[in-house]
Amino acid sequence: MTDLAGVRVVVTGATSGLGAAMASALLDAGATVGLASRPTRRLDAAVAAHRAAGGDAHALAVDVRDPRSVQQAADTAVATLGGVDVVVNNAGIGMRTVNPRFLERPQPFFDVSPEGFADLIATNLTGYFLVARAFARVFIATGPGRFVNIAINHETMRRQGFVPYGPSRAGSESLALIMAEDLAPYGIASNILLPGGATMSGMIPNEIPDAVRAMLLPAEIMGPPVVFLCSAEATGLSGERIVARDFAAWHQAFRRRSGPAAV
Repeated sequence: MTDLAGVRVVVTGATSGLGAAMASALLDAGATVGLASRPTRRLDAAVAAHRAAGGDAHALAVDVRDPRSVQQAADTAVATLGGVDVVVNNAGIGMRTVNPRFLERPQPFFDVSPEGFADLIATNLTGYFLVARAFARVFIATGPGRFVNIAINHETMRRQGFVPYGPSRAGSESLALIMAEDLAPYGIASNILLPGGATMSGMIPNEIPDAVRAMLLPAEIMGPPVVFLCSAEATGLSGERIVARDFAAWHQAFRRRSGPAAV
């Protein structure tokens, strides 16, 4: 098991789906984790449950669409956690907010309402930018840090009926790669992590057929790669795109490239 004792991580969208699974894996590895989410009872309950299990979890109330809320969350994270080492940019909403039956009845882009398009982009793309902007300034001021930006398959970005979700995630992946270039002079890393397929999360309709549900990846698949990306082993790694489904093979290849010191 990788030991993340002393590593301080902020995970946005940490109360459900992939965010909850990654927060749990990081806490199990010994990290101090700020669970960033809208201020609801679910956030309080999640933090309480993790703390009852011995995890060093802290609540960070944030609306990623609001620049002032994001800046306040960044300030609170530094004060509460004693600093921040890694930010997992994960908060997002899915196609079901625009078209609840998107899997069985794809909707052409010209039937998407401007309001639905704007709301999803505000969370999935502008939210990533606002979080990255606020915490990049923290890292520049306090010392090198890391970003882990959660993405999706390229096929989903081009899938019929997936406006605006596909474009939002294409934009956030582009943002993550540009971040890696812009932040390189400061020693700050920006990597991309994606499941590698549809996962069991709040973005999937409850009414999907059992046969389809059986093919979904568990959210916990994100645990091992996100722990790696927060570990000492990943020091210096930036601009990488890691698929959680293929992480074991990728990790073996990474260790061979890195030499005995990485093993």
